[in-house]
Parts: sequence; C-alpha cells; structure tokens
Amino acid sequence: MKLSKTLIALALAGAAFSAQAHKPWLLPSSSLVDSKDAWVTVDAAISEGLFDIDHMPLKLDGITITGPDGAKVDMQNATTGRLRSTFDVKMAKPGTYKIALVSQSVMASWKANGEVKRWRGTEAEMAANVPAHAEELNVSRTFGRLETFVSANKTDEAVFKPTGVGLELVPVTHPNDMRAGEEAKWKFLLDGKPAAEQAFSLIPGGVRYRGTLGEIRLSTDAKGEVTFKIPQAGMYLVSSSWPAPPAAQAGQQAGPRPMPPRRVTYAATVEVLPQ
Repeated sequence: MKLSKTLIALALAGAAFSAQAHKPWLLPSSSLVDSKDAWVTVDAAISEGLFDIDHMPLKLDGITITGPDGAKVDMQNATTGRLRSTFDVKMAKPGTYKIALVSQSVMASWKANGEVKRWRGTEAEMAANVPAHAEELNVSRTFGRLETFVSANKTDEAVFKPTGVGLELVPVTHPNDMRAGEEAKWKFLLDGKPAAEQAFSLIPGGVRYRGTLGEIRLSTDAKGEVTFKIPQAGMYLVSSSWPAPPAAQAGQQAGPRPMPPRRVTYAATVEVLPQ
C-alpha cells in the first residue's frame, strides 16, 4: 500500500509536466444529472493515454466526496480492478459535488561515501529514511490536487470555497455549465492568492482516435483570471503546475533537472457540453 500511494503521489506530481507521462484522472459518467434519483459512476485510473484504461487503477482510499452542504458523502459500490477503479456517488441533495484526491509527497537526494542516494515518500516517513545533515542534501516537497465536479438538478458554488493551500480553481463560469463555442471565465489561486500568469492546459479525451493530442494552452492574467472558449464538446483534463519547469538552454546537456524546493500541481476533469 505504501508503494501504491507513492506511485499515485508521483503521478499527481507529474500530471502537469509532460503530455506523454502517465496521468491520473477521475472520469464521471456525466457532470450534470437531471433526475429525482441522481447518481453518477466515476472511473479512476492512471494511464498513458488520457481516459484510456491501459495502465493501473487509482487507489480509492484517499478520495473524498464533498456535497453542496459541505458534508462528506460516502462512495457506493467501490471496486478496484486490474486496470481501473470505479465507484458510484448518490447525489441525494441538489447542487454541486466535488470529488477530490489530495496528495503530499517528499523527494530527497544526497551523497553518502561518494554515492548519490535518492528517496521518495511521505513527510512522516522522512526522518527515519533521510539523514538530517547529509552531504549535498536536496529536498523537494510536492502538493498535488486531482478533482472533478458533478451536479444534481442544479449547479452552485459552495464546493469551490478555497482552502488556501496549493493551486485551486475558483471558477466564475461553473465547470458544469460550460458549452462548446461559448465564453468561459476561470480564476486560479495559489495558496489563496491570485495565481498571476499561471499557465495551464486543457486536453480533450479521445486522443487514440484523433491521432493528435489536441492540447489547448492558456495562461491567466495578473489577477489570476482567464477568459476562453472551447471549440468542441467532450471531457477535458485541466492541468497546471507551479513553478513552471525551466526552459532548456542551448547547449544544455540532457538529464534530470534540479528539483525545486516546493512543487504544486493541479488537475481536474471537466465536461464541455454541446451548444
């Protein structure tokens, strides 16, 4: 279980850095349900192809579901298979629900007797595994947030109240009210403050059938806000990270780049409906 949690944390950390890396995702059967008995089924996996079931399941023990009244909601019929996990959410109250996985991890490297040592794990495990005064000690902490949003019979904003930790989406246009070709406006926060000039991307599902990634790259303004249009309907993965990875310099040798002391990532699945 410890190994699985570490792999999940690393996947969350890498989700925003490489379009070809294995990416974790939460994929609801629908983002907006109009029914007296409202349910959604959610697939949860880590895959190479976006929303393809091709690698490994996402463990469900760290996932939380928050209802429109702020109360925690239990997942129903949860199961984990060889390539994906699935669970149902009964939306007993009207409004918007947030399904989220928040991950924190630590990566460290140091030298011992001339040999480079590396370790990955949780903050609680670090003291027992990493010498506090090791030679050339380099420690990087990662905070990752993976989300999706579903609404029953109406949308509301309660679940978007920011926590003030990491990258967060505070939408002006509700993610469950987005339609192809129509203008949408979002705001990103970094530790509770506007995330100015924050780059992010939206990648549509169905890459294996298009043959091209179809990534849309955008950036917020000085207020952390961005106005944009999505040309086509479908499920999209929103992906962002801070700080931005440094650009490769001319003549720079290939190889691992230095780890920043702190790294923050955000990813979410949103559905864009037809007009």
